[in-house]
Amino acid sequence: MIDVLIVGAGPNGLMLACELALAGVHPVVLERHVTPTGEPRANGLVGQVVRLLDRRGLYARLSGESTPPSPRPAFVFGAFPLDLTMLADNPHYVLGVPQAQLEAALAARAAELGVDLRRGHEVVDLRQRPDAVEVDLADGTRLSARFLVGADGGRSAVRRLAGIDFPGVTNDLSVSRTATVTVPASSLDPETGGLRVPGYGVVPPFQHTRTARGLIVWAPFPGRPAILSTTEWPDTPPGDETPMSLPELRASVTRVLGVDVPVGAPDGPGLLRRLTGGNTRIAARYRAGRVLLVGDAAHVHPAMGGPGLNLGLQDAVNLGWKLAATVRGWAPQGLLDTYESERRPVAERVVMSTQAQSALVGPGDEITGLRELFAELLRKPEVTGHIAALMSGADIRYPADPADPLAGRSAPDVVVHGDHGPVRLAELTRVARPLLLDSTGAYGGVAAPWRDRVDVITGALEGTTATALLVRPDCFVAWSAGDPATLRASLTQHFGLPE
Repeated sequence: MIDVLIVGAGPNGLMLACELALAGVHPVVLERHVTPTGEPRANGLVGQVVRLLDRRGLYARLSGESTPPSPRPAFVFGAFPLDLTMLADNPHYVLGVPQAQLEAALAARAAELGVDLRRGHEVVDLRQRPDAVEVDLADGTRLSARFLVGADGGRSAVRRLAGIDFPGVTNDLSVSRTATVTVPASSLDPETGGLRVPGYGVVPPFQHTRTARGLIVWAPFPGRPAILSTTEWPDTPPGDETPMSLPELRASVTRVLGVDVPVGAPDGPGLLRRLTGGNTRIAARYRAGRVLLVGDAAHVHPAMGGPGLNLGLQDAVNLGWKLAATVRGWAPQGLLDTYESERRPVAERVVMSTQAQSALVGPGDEITGLRELFAELLRKPEVTGHIAALMSGADIRYPADPADPLAGRSAPDVVVHGDHGPVRLAELTRVARPLLLDSTGAYGGVAAPWRDRVDVITGALEGTTATALLVRPDCFVAWSAGDPATLRASLTQHFGLPE
């Protein structure tokens, strides 16, 4: 019997597979497409997920850089530029890689870890037994697994077959058009890389620019075709029966900016996509017996601010160690249920953020007035800091001891100075094992009974005022220095009874 069957070989499914493999569980990943689609989707990673990738050794692969990631000095919220240089502690990271490149890197990592990835396999039915889930594939094959995870996107077949509702709202008021394009060199602003439009001005790169008639986004990615996107709110949205065309996008750009922009098609295949409205939904439950959901299978929302992969990949890492502990038999009672209790509130905040941004870019004089007020508020560092923490996910705090200021939060980027020199936390977390970082040498004996699943690292800690930290495999703090009895309780709560 398969330990864990994952349906969907997108970033979230592959990340979960890697996490399970690191924890000693052997997953099988099913993907209905025979080959990767290569369809342009997300164009980068935004938020704390960039630090997470560094903590799994994936940042260097994706960025080509050997240095740790640095926060981005500016970003956008609801078509407002955010000046993040005003923050003493900027939490906002950005890694500009296309989703296809991310998927390829995760697939390569999964192969290194021995993950069984089977392409061209579509799930058409499932049944649950007390000890397993049976799935039927389109080719007549039947498989059994101890657990099944749906990572198969917003139209998840696993979610539907498991009988999990997907409540929410559908908004069909807006029409968005996106295409890969070329423009003449004379249309590029040499200083900013923005799109220079005679009669309008410069459309800055990688920002939602709002006009009285709609939105436009100009994204000139280095080494690949630029992407141009518009959003409008027509009185009567067109149907989606006819394929999107470049002349249609060009006409939309003219309406939004009031002037024509000379865009052309790139050599080779490109992106042409029209979306009418959008969905905002969260699954009624993330778990139904032995079936669980991650990523877009559990939640969909507007793309404003690019939070999708930040949310989905951290779902996968949160679920991975808990599901592995359950499969391996040492999980404490209720650990697997904390996947939903911890991650659902995060999805709800992402929905709140993206809906707020969608409202702020809408049409109408009253929205313009709201934007004038909001622009004043964003001049205050405390407001910009709050928005940056919300967008990046740095404000996440899972339920934890309120007397412990670090518990439940993402671990700080500490450096451990031990016998073999300084070591970054990101280098210690690549094997995804729980860690007890102890600068005093007083707590190792408490954790000794858990030595089969918790590594003790002794050395001076730089980058935190805590003298000891218990770090979960997903790089969140379970406990920081205090009474040894509270450490023992946290070890039991998170990692079960010792052998």
